[in-house]
Order: sequence, then structure tokens, then C-alpha cells
Amino acid sequence: MVEKTYQDLGFAKLDIGRAMRRGVPEVILCTGKEPSQLVLILKELAKYIDRDGFALATRAEDKHFEAVRQELGTKAQYFKEARLILIGPKPHKSTRGDITILTGGTSDIPVAEEAAITAEILGNQCKRIYDVGVAGIQRFFDNLTEIRKARVLIIVAGMEGALASLTSGLVAVPIIAVPTSIGYGANFAGFTPLLAMLNSCSPGMSVVNIDNGFGAAYMAHLINNMKTVSQN
Repeated sequence: MVEKTYQDLGFAKLDIGRAMRRGVPEVILCTGKEPSQLVLILKELAKYIDRDGFALATRAEDKHFEAVRQELGTKAQYFKEARLILIGPKPHKSTRGDITILTGGTSDIPVAEEAAITAEILGNQCKRIYDVGVAGIQRFFDNLTEIRKARVLIIVAGMEGALASLTSGLVAVPIIAVPTSIGYGANFAGFTPLLAMLNSCSPGMSVVNIDNGFGAAYMAHLINNMKTVSQN
């Protein structure tokens, strides 16, 4: 018989065994959830913080945090720009290598902060280099030496999404590209940079979904914490 590793709340079945399988506990998406539902979920996940390290909710709104704060008090932290709610302390940061996050413009920062804060919560050291898009390419080249020091790069860009391809041709580390919904009409709410990144001719770059800073951070964390496999 397969061991039951989820907690049934009726409206949600919480995967309380995920941290043991994957190293990271289940992360809760707030979109579509009532604040009262989120409170019950996070109160349950908080029971496992000593084992799992934290409980995290993404795409949170003020109403979600207010409800959680009333129940969990100072245990709850709200990163408003990143729209994240954290239960538990941030862990000590790993010294394995830096995850560096670039944005094409200032308007891309909320998605970049979702990636940066998530990566830090997962225990990574993060550097932020914002507003270095191709419209003022000198800003990018002024930071190229620092960009090349990263172990993993997350590139967050809207409009036409050209920053990811440009960066990929100049560095020797994995790149995770995040298209954003920032842009004028023909940006099509992020489809234009998504397709541009998927069609990039520069190898060594993967692409996550539109505005998915969380997904990019998760993948960057896995890469950053990989151990060298012995060939013997």
C-alpha cells in the first residue's frame, strides 16, 4: 500500500510529503483562493516548518496577507512587490554560487522580485541587476563583468524579450528566461517575448511561462545546488 503523504482539508489536499521527495515543500498559489482558505492551508503547512523549513504562498494580495497575519501574527512575512507570503524565517544563504537576476526594464521588477525572493527563501545568494534592456545597451555592457560571475542567470524581460538572447550569446552559464506581460499591444500580454525566447538561436537557455518568476527561481535553485556527479 502506498503511504498517504497528503492532508485532506476537503477543499484542498496538501502534499505534505513533497519536501521529502523533492527537497522543497509544496508552494501555494493564492490566485482563486479565498483568504479564509489560504489561512487554513498555511496553518496546516506551518505544522511542518521544523521539518520543511518554511511555508510559502505566491501571487498573494493584500486581503490574503491581512487574513494570514490575523491568524499567524509575526510568523507571517509579506513581500508585497513580489506578492509572496512566507511563514518561517529565511534560511541562511548558500555559498555555492550566485543566482543573478536581470530585467529588461523597471516595469519587469515585480516578476523579477518574485524570482529573487523565492530563490532567497530556497537558500540561494541572489544578485539583482535591473533595467539593462537592449534599448540602452550600454547599461548591459557596463554590468557584463558582474553578470559573468553568476552560476545561474534569470533574465526577465517583456516587450520583444531580446535581452535573453543577447545575454545567452555572451555568458557560459545556464540561463532561465522569463517573458513578462509588460509591453504595448503587439506584446500580446507576453506572447511576443515568449515566442522570441523559445525561438532564440542561442543555445543554453530554457524558458518558463509568462510572468513565472517562481518557476524560474525553482529551476535556478535546482541548478545552483546540483552536486558534481563522479565519472569514476
